[in-house]
Amino acid sequence: MSYRPNPRQTTPTATTPGRRVGRRAALLTGTVSTLLAIAAVGTATAADAVTPARSGVGTTQTTATSGARVTTAVLDLDHPALKPQVRGKDVPYDTASIIKVDILATLLLQAQDSGRGLTQQERTWATAMIEHSDNDAANALWRRIGQAPGLEAANKRLGLSSTVGGAAGKWGLTQTTATDQIRLLRAVFADSGTTSASGSALTGTSQSYIRTLMTRIAAGQSWGVSAASDAGWALKNGWLQRSTTGLWDINSVGEIASGTHHYLVAVLSAGNASMAGGIAAVESAARTAVSSAQAAG
Repeated sequence: MSYRPNPRQTTPTATTPGRRVGRRAALLTGTVSTLLAIAAVGTATAADAVTPARSGVGTTQTTATSGARVTTAVLDLDHPALKPQVRGKDVPYDTASIIKVDILATLLLQAQDSGRGLTQQERTWATAMIEHSDNDAANALWRRIGQAPGLEAANKRLGLSSTVGGAAGKWGLTQTTATDQIRLLRAVFADSGTTSASGSALTGTSQSYIRTLMTRIAAGQSWGVSAASDAGWALKNGWLQRSTTGLWDINSVGEIASGTHHYLVAVLSAGNASMAGGIAAVESAARTAVSSAQAAG
């Protein structure tokens, strides 16, 4: 595998998340595209493109008070027999747009079952959904996989046990835990050339497809677990402002390289007073979690 390099660390603002560029020879590298517009997800505002006039950035309720909470989970891929290190309470959080990785994994698993590849339209949707976090594409693929029932059936085969799909079209309100996100990441990133080699229900071809898209995240969305990397990363972020409180869910999941090891990292947070503050908290938590995993050997 080869993946998106990260030669420096930056903490982005809400309107100008930091960009990380470079090269590493181990997840397929890709190009960077511009952000697409956002759409509503159920009763929450799905702020999945950093466009202040449309995402609510800069208009968050000034009276909102933050009771922010964060949970991290880290698994050292070079010691796969170890259990993930969890910091914080491993309780359910809204997924926001990190669910898009799970949606794509479900689509690929269903396609494998049917003995077919993805159609050109499905590939177009998948690219927009992962690289640009496009919500219209996610809506289309959520329907294509059979919404929550389809997701949950696939997740049983992928090893997830604590993820509950959002009702109807509200995929951004799917509930998940940090350890379940590590299980999903392991199904995607465990080294394999064949299904049997990795233990994943996904074939090596399906794994490689998801990984590749996760290295091509649009420049303004490349923050998050990448802050813990000193060599390269593949990730998906999610951010969602709850309409009832004005507070933000900020999440980031992916694989990073640090030192001589590769780590699967999931950081979930809720109750952030601002998007920028939530991003900073998630990046800080990611760095702390990976440092702790390194110290543990």
